[in-house]
Amino acid sequence: MRIATWNINSVRTRGERALNLMDKHDIDVLCLQETKVADDKFPRELFEDAGYHVVFHGLNQWNGVAIVSREEPSEVITGFPEQPGYHNDEDKEQAPEARALGAVIRNVEIWSLYVPNGREITQRHYDYKLDFLYALARYAEGKKREKLLLTGDFNIAPRNEDVWDLELFRGKTHVTEPERAAFQRLEEAGLEEVTRQYTEKDRWTYFDYKSMRFQKDEGMRIDFQMATKSLAEKVTGAGLDRKERAEKGTSDHLLLWADFDLPDFDSVR
Repeated sequence: MRIATWNINSVRTRGERALNLMDKHDIDVLCLQETKVADDKFPRELFEDAGYHVVFHGLNQWNGVAIVSREEPSEVITGFPEQPGYHNDEDKEQAPEARALGAVIRNVEIWSLYVPNGREITQRHYDYKLDFLYALARYAEGKKREKLLLTGDFNIAPRNEDVWDLELFRGKTHVTEPERAAFQRLEEAGLEEVTRQYTEKDRWTYFDYKSMRFQKDEGMRIDFQMATKSLAEKVTGAGLDRKERAEKGTSDHLLLWADFDLPDFDSVR
């Protein structure tokens, strides 16, 4: 069972690319983030006409998550318990954003997650990011004995070697100790990062569009797949698609996949 994650940076712009990637890499489940579209405008026919099932959660032109799969999910979960909300105006309702979508496929609970960026460490969005991660960890802790996979754009570089130049990030989001502590809390809740050991050579999952970052190999590792023990021990490999990132008009994130040896999963490839 091959499960992939990709911050698509607009599904209406790059939906065809997503389908091409699924075919190219023989993907069974593709988790998308930053679809940037409300549900009533999501291009579901694009995926369904290609023979896939698709579930999605989008409220407006920002954020948005989706899961595309060969097999129809037995359950779909929109948002996780205690997921915090946010609004730029602190006096308005702090409603949950479209950042978390789960689907159960062959007894594996798979989540597509778009963790808040944090923006600046002095902004409320930074605290929102931390609250989101700790609430996510509490949910994961209650699932540690099940097959749970959290995958997506975590917007954190949990180790110093996960950025090309740590000094450039001093005092900025993605590398602060509180963010890293929140990521570690996910691990303490029973989750294991399952793609790192297979992707050390091409480790970056994100390259800024600016300053020729991709061409200079100046990237970050901020996209992950995190699994509970019973699922993590089934991982047989993982990979990244750098060639797609080199293409004109693609997302600033790389496709990241992991392979799971699940005998009870009857592939419909």
